[in-house]
Amino acid sequence: MTMGLIFLPSQLEHRSDFYHQLGAMMTAGVPVIKAIETQAASPPSASLKKPISILLDAVQRGASFHEAIAAGRWMTSFDVTLLQAGEVSGRLDATCTLLAKFYSNRARLARQVISELTYPIFLVHFAIFIIPFASFFTTGDVGRYLAQTLGVLAPLYATFAAGVLACQGRNGKRWRALLEAVLHRIPVLGAARRSLALARLANGLEALLNAGVGILEAWNLASAASGSPALEKAVSNWQPKLLTGDTPAEVLNRTPEFPDMFKNLYYTGEISGQTDQTLRRLNTFYEEEGIRKINAFCKFLPRLLFLVVALGIAIHVVGFWKSYFDTINDVMK
Repeated sequence: MTMGLIFLPSQLEHRSDFYHQLGAMMTAGVPVIKAIETQAASPPSASLKKPISILLDAVQRGASFHEAIAAGRWMTSFDVTLLQAGEVSGRLDATCTLLAKFYSNRARLARQVISELTYPIFLVHFAIFIIPFASFFTTGDVGRYLAQTLGVLAPLYATFAAGVLACQGRNGKRWRALLEAVLHRIPVLGAARRSLALARLANGLEALLNAGVGILEAWNLASAASGSPALEKAVSNWQPKLLTGDTPAEVLNRTPEFPDMFKNLYYTGEISGQTDQTLRRLNTFYEEEGIRKINAFCKFLPRLLFLVVALGIAIHVVGFWKSYFDTINDVMK
């Protein structure tokens, strides 16, 4: 189970509401089981009714909260990692509040992304339907027009659907690693994804260390919760070096998958005894950096699509008039 890449804003909001209500009730002194029962009776959305019922049944049979969440396979490894840390440290209410804020921010970002992409998507459809229209207007060939429009849209829709399936967190590690390598090569977007993965890792690591989890296990769990196969693989190779006496900061400094800023700040935090404060700063910095870069990508993409569409229309118009005048010249000869 990993950090999924594709969620609708409404799904993210429902998860935020789920955690917000749980956190508020537990902060008010309501026992965990009673809080879940309340959620099961009145879930944030109809889609969460069954998962919450399964969660309640598992907790009533003796499972811990994070074990019940993990067994249901409806939350990401990031959620499970933070909930485990919160439960062990006795800060489950604060963890739920943190996750509520996390999903609320993601929902807001998802809405902004969709808003930024609405116009270019419309523009692409407009261009696909309008470019062949001149030929259809003169020939009246419906079959050719449909082939030139739906024949282009169908592969685009199929590619989009395949991309959505490819980005689902349930896919295997090899596939996710390949997908990550491809997405990281996309300017701005790749850097944004790396920043958000580092933010999740720092967040999870800080929570686990405060819960008393051992440093090696905490790094392994936090890297898995980051949603980045590259970071997870890099950290999994640390064990022999840590067992021989190296500190995490020393091993981290020799790990190329992490940026220099992350390495330097973590090293400073480790030698000063302020690792938890440093991890909170790293989480804030990389989360803000990732969101800023995603916003920049969403502003750049519509301009690029507009340029491509405008260029396509211009080429088609020039070709149409050239063909028109060539036909007139042929007739006049």
